[in-house]
Amino acid sequence: YWVGMKVAGFTLLAVFLALVSLEGVASHGVQPLSRISIHKAVVALDDRAYVKASPSVLGLSGQNVEWLTIELSSPNPSIEDWIGVFSPANFSSSTCLPDNPRTTPPLLCTAPIKYQYANYTSPTYKDTGKGSLRLQLINQRSDFSFALFTGGLLNPKLVAVSNIVAFANPNAPVYPRLAQGTTWNEMTVTWTSGYGINEAEPFVEWGQEGGEKKRSPAGTLTFDRSSMCGVYKDFSVRVSIYHKCAPARTVGWRDPGFIHTSFLKELWPNSMYFYKLGHKLSNGTCVWSQVYNFKSSPYPGQNSLQRVVIFGDMGKDEADGSNEYNNFQRGSLNTTREIVRDLKNIDIVFHIGDICYANGYLSQWDQFTSQIEPIAKTVPYMIASGNHERDWPGTGSFYGNLDSGGECGVLAQSMFYVPAENRAKFWYSTDYGMFRFCIADTEHDWREGSEQYRFIEHCLASVDRQKQPWLIFLAHRVLGYSSGSYYVDEGSFAEPMGREGLQKLWQKYKVDIAMYGHVHNYERTCPIYQNVCTDNEKHYYKGTLNGTIHVVAGGGGASLSYFAPIQTLWSIYRDYDYGFVKLTAFDHSNLLFEYKKSRDGEVYDSFRISRDYRDILACTVDSCPSMTLAS
Repeated sequence: YWVGMKVAGFTLLAVFLALVSLEGVASHGVQPLSRISIHKAVVALDDRAYVKASPSVLGLSGQNVEWLTIELSSPNPSIEDWIGVFSPANFSSSTCLPDNPRTTPPLLCTAPIKYQYANYTSPTYKDTGKGSLRLQLINQRSDFSFALFTGGLLNPKLVAVSNIVAFANPNAPVYPRLAQGTTWNEMTVTWTSGYGINEAEPFVEWGQEGGEKKRSPAGTLTFDRSSMCGVYKDFSVRVSIYHKCAPARTVGWRDPGFIHTSFLKELWPNSMYFYKLGHKLSNGTCVWSQVYNFKSSPYPGQNSLQRVVIFGDMGKDEADGSNEYNNFQRGSLNTTREIVRDLKNIDIVFHIGDICYANGYLSQWDQFTSQIEPIAKTVPYMIASGNHERDWPGTGSFYGNLDSGGECGVLAQSMFYVPAENRAKFWYSTDYGMFRFCIADTEHDWREGSEQYRFIEHCLASVDRQKQPWLIFLAHRVLGYSSGSYYVDEGSFAEPMGREGLQKLWQKYKVDIAMYGHVHNYERTCPIYQNVCTDNEKHYYKGTLNGTIHVVAGGGGASLSYFAPIQTLWSIYRDYDYGFVKLTAFDHSNLLFEYKKSRDGEVYDSFRISRDYRDILACTVDSCPSMTLAS
């Protein structure tokens, strides 16, 4: 098709319009693709230039992530030449759909999934016109091509397109994600494949080592372009451009394949299990994944060592250094690496919103699930909804911004399982041994009188603190306290209206720790209620806390957020760096909190809580139940 394209002329604008469709949408850091001058883009295919990719077939030994080599040549090399990675391989205007919302030509087709400068690892490219790159690809249910552009970002010209590269089985089951089920003795397994239910039956084969093998069927979900949010018109001065065209429905759209979830039930507590993903084809043969292992959850209240990792706003990054839609530097990879290194000492992970910052570029979800696979295949990977997953005007989100790029929650609630009654309303509770976690959805109304407020109160009120003494509240946006510059500028030190109703619940039900993302840094407060520290200790709390400790743990990987220059009385520790939190419950009376930097996995802030059950029962301000003088 590229030969025909060269003869007939190739509307490169169809590709490059893809690169700016998110102009004006909130993002973190500079979007490299937005620097391209779309109106100057031309086709200049040159027979003397070439791009060669090898090997052309990947995954011959069952790998789902593999490196390949790009050899390139240009007769007129420049330090501004770059290679764009496209998948599917055919990104010509012939792939455009006639019902695209942008009706004036050229129609929008597909955006490249990433790019890299031609001289990235070939410093002599400018002089010789010869270069090579090492790029990492993952199995994404389609083929790939690589395009050489010269003229830099300001005057881009397409000069050569590579051969096609593909995985041996692009439909293979990939990237398993474990999650807690609706009961303590249930584990769910979610994965992605290219097999629809008419082609193969999905299932999980599992059991205990040396025990009976079981097979549990899997349900299958998918969605199409019409499930994404569309064009948004805004006449207000708040938005700088008139039309906001959702990339999720246009240039960022990519077929999501099929998402399967299986429920492994009646597990023994704290026991090791194996599992593998399977698809039974119509001819009776099975396509298998490799074998994985996990440890089942402890019984609620069980007195055993229990370790939890919590962070927000990690995003994704490319191990090959490619420039892509959102370049999050190495914070994301570092966080992933340090968690993997300590995985034998971790039981469950919570990623509290702003998952991969796909923002309507759906290919990024596959890349994210590949990045976290070493974690999510082994321990439950629980997520919360953030603004970059849910928000889009006129779709029921509490905030009417464009941060999801038109995904409006569909990708998050399809790619990951959470034990919510309705995954479109992303609030839920989950128990892990001595912990009760209440996970809020800040992208829906949480205020007093709302449906979610009633859920939060029920979650906090229904826990038996004698059995589960450690009560943790999780949410994406900061509903408690933060010294982040934009919250301080608003004068609220949190989301406006955030604490007004919720602090009554935190105090009444004696929440130990409330943790948030959204602000890309780390901050810890004293135990606090109504802006007053209830305990002046900083590292070792004994007995009743009398308030809730609030923590911002939004430094998972996305570009960092500044603190305001003021110092409040309640802010104990701040860190402008990437990191994550680890909670360790030794027993019903002793909890260790640690903040670790992603750069080295070392502890930079910590505190302990030591108390008895009677300390939880003790009266504090606004938390005493009614009493009577009657005998």
